[in-house]
Amino acid sequence: MKKWLGRIATVLALGAGCGIIARVFLEDMMLFPRQYAPPAPARAPYRGVEVMTRDVEGGAKVEALFVPAPRKDRPAPLVMYFHGNAEIQDYQPHIVDGWGLLGFAVLLPEYRGYSRSGGKPSQENIGSDAVWFLDETLKRTDVDRSKVIFHGRSLGGGVAADLAARRKPTAMILESTFLSVSAMAWGMGVPGFVVKNKFETDKVVSAADYPILLFHGDVDDVIPVSHGRKLSKLNPRATYVEYHCAHNDFPGGNEIDYWKRIGEFVGRL
Repeated sequence: MKKWLGRIATVLALGAGCGIIARVFLEDMMLFPRQYAPPAPARAPYRGVEVMTRDVEGGAKVEALFVPAPRKDRPAPLVMYFHGNAEIQDYQPHIVDGWGLLGFAVLLPEYRGYSRSGGKPSQENIGSDAVWFLDETLKRTDVDRSKVIFHGRSLGGGVAADLAARRKPTAMILESTFLSVSAMAWGMGVPGFVVKNKFETDKVVSAADYPILLFHGDVDDVIPVSHGRKLSKLNPRATYVEYHCAHNDFPGGNEIDYWKRIGEFVGRL
């Protein structure tokens, strides 16, 4: 009996180990499933858009889109928006239009390997690109360097927080965002220590000394609402808003209230 139990334990351990290894190799596909993102249009669709490019290793080019604020009579505040992991910068008209109505210029960096950008996505690559595009944009005379907001959705929230650890924003908005990729991994039965791209949003939120606005859906079927609720408790300067919706239908018919909350938030800065 002991012999058979030992064999069973060995088989189970090997199975678990193979599962963990498989998930590690699949991490990039799960975290950056660019194969499910929509095809890129020939050119960006936004009003007055300017295309910024960065040359990276391997001869690839990475792209960001800059949409100037509607008003041209003074430097405009800037919002830097990071999309979810199966989206691209070209299909964010609600973001561009909404922030434009608030008087903001909008910067939409693309992730490597997405849309018209080459290269391979990773936390380090995306973070390096985000810093470069931000620094270049802040050289513009039509941008107000004193009011810069990072706004990210889902994976993009992790990207926004990662950039906030490298360049301090005036404020940050995170919607449907995880505590960390490690925390997500544990929820899937994978030890967090094997994760390569950690995106430790929780650590950034905990240390932030600027206002943070958090949104989450109460029936989010991708990133559990517990992540948003826990993030909100990590910093007394965080404001938390929860809507009755899942992940991909966020904000679940609450668009008017969503933009009202954002408008009130930036109005206090």
